[in-house]
Amino acid sequence: MKQTGDLNLVKKINKSIVLHHIRTNSPISRARIAEITGLTKATVSSLVNELIESSVVEEIGVGESSGGRKPMMLLFNGTAGYAIGVDLGVTDILAVLTDLSGKIIREVRLQHDNASVEKVVQLLKTTVRGLIESAPESVYGIIGIGIGVPGICDESGNLLFAPNLGWENVPLQQQIEETFNIPVVIDNEANAGAVGEKQFGAGKDTANLVYVSIGIGIGAGIIIKGELYRGATGFSGEIGHISIQHDGPKCSCGSLGCWELYASEHALLTQARRELNDDAVDLEALLIKAEAGDPTVIALFERLGYYLGVGVVNIINGYNPEYIILGGRLASAERWLMKPLLALLEKRSLPHPRKQLKVAFSELSDRSTVLGAASFAVATFFVETTVSVDRN
Repeated sequence: MKQTGDLNLVKKINKSIVLHHIRTNSPISRARIAEITGLTKATVSSLVNELIESSVVEEIGVGESSGGRKPMMLLFNGTAGYAIGVDLGVTDILAVLTDLSGKIIREVRLQHDNASVEKVVQLLKTTVRGLIESAPESVYGIIGIGIGVPGICDESGNLLFAPNLGWENVPLQQQIEETFNIPVVIDNEANAGAVGEKQFGAGKDTANLVYVSIGIGIGAGIIIKGELYRGATGFSGEIGHISIQHDGPKCSCGSLGCWELYASEHALLTQARRELNDDAVDLEALLIKAEAGDPTVIALFERLGYYLGVGVVNIINGYNPEYIILGGRLASAERWLMKPLLALLEKRSLPHPRKQLKVAFSELSDRSTVLGAASFAVATFFVETTVSVDRN
């Protein structure tokens, strides 16, 4: 019995490896997969045939010959199913429907006032329901829902603490799964953003990166040697709560002088409303004013860039990454943020860690988290589902 179990496990692992290479390298031939993986051609052929019968892989015709018979090329079938990715923000919800390859099919963005947990969760459910109903017909339908949240969550999908939302101990995964009867993955939004950048953004070719999510608060997702680093108990990346002023103002987390009090969207808006004497001004209005050359608003963005640099220096000196990617809605202000940020890095970060470092704003704008969240759902589907002809 043990031997049979082991053989089944080996087959499942091998199938996962073959599928991974088809997903990431297609179009690709059976022979090339065997060459990359070290599996025998017979094993690869057998596993590929099962994947074809299960509709996640398809043959697309012959490719170029390297000397022998022309190979039959394989392609990952991204439209065999669909996933939903959600970025649950402090003031809005951004949600997307993607195919299994991460292509966005539909996008929805809704504002909320965080009146209560119940109202926001209800809005989240309404948003998800709309995306489910809009999904094209497919073999597997909606395979999962991934949700990035601005706080700390455990392995069971409970949102333990989200200081900027004011939420504690919300069983979010359970609530969404009970409503839709679809597998749900809950993770920190910056972790999801880091994975989104690694898979679809600027970090594709980078093994060691830090993604900094700049929103109402600040969080970080850390990729080390190509893998998401979660820390000893799964709560790494709360870098917005590193204190940059030991006797600074009190933060919603309970500490003093946290980085996000100086370098977040909330910090920008607080300062702008004070200096412009306009309690209703928002980020969009500030961007318009900066584009028009308003010196006061440009100075506000430049001040924010300086404070972003203060925290980024700590990331450089502490983690020595290859790449630091800054994401979130403030990526739209790159034009005014980058110069003061880089000037501070040049002045304060250690020269050797900085030497080969690249710092950039996200090419995905504020979609890093939703794409990463959707990819969590897709990854869970392929890990937990035995993709075979009988679909057991």
